Amino acid sequence: MGMTITQKILAAHAGLDKVVPGQLIEANLDLVLGNDITTPVAVNEFRKTGFNKVFDTKKVAIVPDHFTPNKDIKAAEQCKLIREFSYEMDIENYFEIGEMGIEHCLIPEKGLAVPGDLIIGADSHTCTYGALGAFATGIGSTDMAAGMATGKAWFKVPPAIKFNLKGKLQGWVSGKDVILHIIGMIGVDGALYKSMEFVGEGLSSLSMDDRFTMANMAIEAGAKNGIFLVDDKTIEYVKEHSNREYKVYSPDADAVYEKEYEIDLSKIRPTVAFPHLPDNTRTIDESGDVNIDQVVIGSCTNGRISDIRVAAKILKGRKVKKGIRCLVFPGTQKIYLQSLEEGLVKDIVEAGAVFSTPTCGPCLGGHMGILAKGERAVSTTNRNFVGRMGHTESEVYLASPAVAAASAITGKITDPDKI
Repeated sequence: MGMTITQKILAAHAGLDKVVPGQLIEANLDLVLGNDITTPVAVNEFRKTGFNKVFDTKKVAIVPDHFTPNKDIKAAEQCKLIREFSYEMDIENYFEIGEMGIEHCLIPEKGLAVPGDLIIGADSHTCTYGALGAFATGIGSTDMAAGMATGKAWFKVPPAIKFNLKGKLQGWVSGKDVILHIIGMIGVDGALYKSMEFVGEGLSSLSMDDRFTMANMAIEAGAKNGIFLVDDKTIEYVKEHSNREYKVYSPDADAVYEKEYEIDLSKIRPTVAFPHLPDNTRTIDESGDVNIDQVVIGSCTNGRISDIRVAAKILKGRKVKKGIRCLVFPGTQKIYLQSLEEGLVKDIVEAGAVFSTPTCGPCLGGHMGILAKGERAVSTTNRNFVGRMGHTESEVYLASPAVAAASAITGKITDPDKI
């Protein structure tokens, strides 16, 4: 019996010739990641162990991004704690105000994730790096502490689901629509503790940004990780962003999958996840007349330069409807500068939207975009649980940057082809 991409990476990092689903292994880590919410707990646990240094100062990354710029005293104290820890431990990859970004946009941009890596992060959307052909998964703060101390972690080898992609994306359809379509099809527990493996000739239709978005939301189907077959686009991205060595793994011809799905990209329409779960999806044609109060474009899911370009293209020369709040958040400082240089910020601001510094703020109801009772938001973020972006009686509709920008103009969920 052959192995999947994920199983091969886990076997290699565990020093084993072969692993099978359900097997417990201890594996070596290429990167341990934390943010301003999860790292303070990890630091406290790390100190309890008696360790006085991290296993490798180059293989730990800490990115304050959720409540930064600091929203209140508690957030400031959390950032102070991890800042002092990072300096004390000589952690090279500590990124704060001025050089920071949303962690899952920043890590690939900095070249800290490459094909074949094994990465853990104390944030559920660490699975983003599967877009690069890496095994990346979210863990708890205690596991982060152990990882920082030892450079190792325990895993149960996941079974896999294969998604064979064919065809090409049409019109305004993007990776966000593809992953929402898939989650709507299999459900929020449809890939529970499984690896979602994306292969097929349809990969050529997906940009790296599309893939980051799709891998990012694998956790919303319950997956342990999402991972893409490495192709020329992947290698081009890696060579542009990193000088690290990498290793490409492909699934064996006789790899075993629990399920296999064929996804025709050409048939996917812009898709919206209605409250209060990411699998409550409808195509834009089925969305009906839903009035909104706020639009959020950005996050670790859709804060990359292509997302900002799409939003600006739709907003340029138009106006956000009076009474609608439209907030745009670039994923990193580099994306911010690129947006400035390309004139995208001008187009967005002139349309009546706000262009913010990189932050996770509104995505988790943290700051800079909280919803009041009864308010509705169209958001390019990844979760729309009850109370996710504010009041428990608010509503979040997940969509692509194209749908979000179009909706900002009309004040209701809108097909970008119809503005």
